[in-house]
Parts: sequence; C-alpha cells; structure tokens
Amino acid sequence: MSNTASSVITGTGSYIPRRKITNNHFLCNNFLNPKGEPFDKENKEIIEKFTCITGIKERRYASDNMLASDMGAIAGKHALESAQFEPENLDFIIVAHNFGDIRSDNRKVNIVPSLASRIKHQLGIQNPNCVAYDLPFGCPGWLQGVIQSDCYIRSGDAQSSLVIGTETLSRVCDPHDRDSMIYADGAGAVLLESRSYETRKGVRSYASRTDSNEAYYLRMETSYNPECDDTLYLKMDGRKLYQYALTNVPVAIKTCLDKAGIDIDGVSKLLIHQANAKMDEAILERLFQLYDKSEIPAEFMPMTISRLGNSSVATVPTLLDLVRRRQMNGHQIDSGDVLVLASVGAGMNINAVTYELP
Repeated sequence: MSNTASSVITGTGSYIPRRKITNNHFLCNNFLNPKGEPFDKENKEIIEKFTCITGIKERRYASDNMLASDMGAIAGKHALESAQFEPENLDFIIVAHNFGDIRSDNRKVNIVPSLASRIKHQLGIQNPNCVAYDLPFGCPGWLQGVIQSDCYIRSGDAQSSLVIGTETLSRVCDPHDRDSMIYADGAGAVLLESRSYETRKGVRSYASRTDSNEAYYLRMETSYNPECDDTLYLKMDGRKLYQYALTNVPVAIKTCLDKAGIDIDGVSKLLIHQANAKMDEAILERLFQLYDKSEIPAEFMPMTISRLGNSSVATVPTLLDLVRRRQMNGHQIDSGDVLVLASVGAGMNINAVTYELP
C-alpha cells in the first residue's frame, strides 16, 4: 500500500493580551439603540442580560502599543518553537484577519504591506520562496487558511504552512452599541506539515459555504451616537445571525464528517468559534439531533468565551493551543482522537474541518 500525504498540525501557539476587561468596565457606557435613542434600562440590567445570553464575563484587550501583526508574530513564533521548526523552511505564511493593523490612536484600516508580510519580517525570515499573504474571510478566516494549506500540502506544492489568526476587535467596536461587549483581541497559530501515512491522518475533510442573502448580517456602519464622526464600526443583526448559525452550522459540520466517513460517536471534541455561549450550545444540540441523539458526552465542547470573549479569527486556534498544551481543565487530546473545528461569521461564511491526531 502506498503512503498518503497528510496535513498534520505539528505546532500551536497563541497570544492572549494581559489587559483584562470585566463587564463592570461598561457600567458607564452610554448605550443607544440603532435609532440613537437611550434604553429604558440601567446599564447594570443590560450587562446582566448580556452575560446571561453570551456567557461573557470578561475579555482581553491588546495594550495600546500592540498591533494585530505584533500579536500574530508572537503566536506564530510560539507555534514554530513548539514544533522545533526552522522558520526559513516555511513554504507559506497565511494570516487571517479582517481589519489589518489598527492603531489605538488612529482607528483606520492599515493593510499595506499585508499583515503576513509584516509577520514574516518580524520573524526574520529571509527565504523569498516563503510566500506570505492575508486572508479576509470573516471569523472563519483562520480555518479557511487551514483548508487552503491542506490543499497546498496534499497536492505536493508545499511541505509546510504557518496559519495565523489575529484581530483587535476592541478598536472597531462602537462604545454606544451593546454588542461592543462581545468583542476581544488576541491571536492564535498552527504549523501544518506534510507527513506520510498508510491512511490519511491530520486534516481528514472539510466543508465551506458562503450565503449571499445573509451577506450583510455583519457589516461596517457609523456609531449609534449621531454626534460622533463618520468613523465606521462593526455592526451585526444578532438575532438573524443567531438563527442563521443555528440552521446552517450543524449541517456544515455533518457534511464535513460525512466526507470523512466519521459518525458523531467517533468525534472526541468540537472546537467551535467562540461567538456566543448560548448559540454554541444550541448548535451542539442541533448537531446531535441530526444524528438522532439527545445525550451529549461531557467535556465535548471546550469553551473560552466566558473569560476571553470573541476575538474573531483567533478564537479557534487559541482554543486549540490551550487544549493541546493542557491548559483547559478537563480537556486534553491524544493520538487517535478526532476533532471537529468549525466557525461562522461575516460574509456570511461557514466552514468546518475534521482532524484526526496521528
């Protein structure tokens, strides 16, 4: 039997900002509705309801001197070091983000040069054949980078790929919008390498989709405060997004598992984008319903959202890094385990990957 080329994660890394922002940070915010009108509830009640719905109690913000590319470079360096991989041998650096390097004192998008080129420069990589490019794909961008890397590796066009997700959402959220409490900053990375096995290991299958009718559920608009300038902030239709994710993410995950010929009983853990605790729990329940199952194994879906918030492209690789390093109580992964990684976000885009640990 001839060996099969497989894309295997050999290293992981993350950067979690030190600046901790609890929900009390928002007690003095002037929250307004989309019409620019104040709510008839006190901020304490608004925050309590927010905590109940999202599960978020605190989040991390980058320090004022830290950019998305800085965080991404640190996470990427950790991934390379954990794999004991020589950076000059990299074939690809793929960096997922949506807003580029946004400075704390200038909230304008800055993507020239690309974040991938900036990170390659920070890592000191001189090899011109190490191709570095950015991937804007909403919150699923990092996972889409993993999918692209798998295509490169299994086709024989690459032996390695560093995939990074990094974002400073705290700098694109409207302080007058309740949804601003969701967003966080951070970075995560994985190193994928080509390995040969008798049967396919590592990335076993994937599924992706883009739905155009829902494209503007997440978008950029001016502040809810009409007295503010024309700066654009991240806005979302929360209820519509919730229903869209609940309807479509479980189907995408099952499609991915079906491609790999794996039943839900063969999955060890689901690592899903940390967007909203209640939404993720509902997605998990709906997924098991697709298999006519009501009982969900304990410790099946590790969560970081309560303490790290939603850092977009960084949530899944950060979660993977923490689990791999056994820094999540009650969660560990071992050889032979099958993971499902999944995300949903702006576009509207959804993707999922089935991954078997060698």
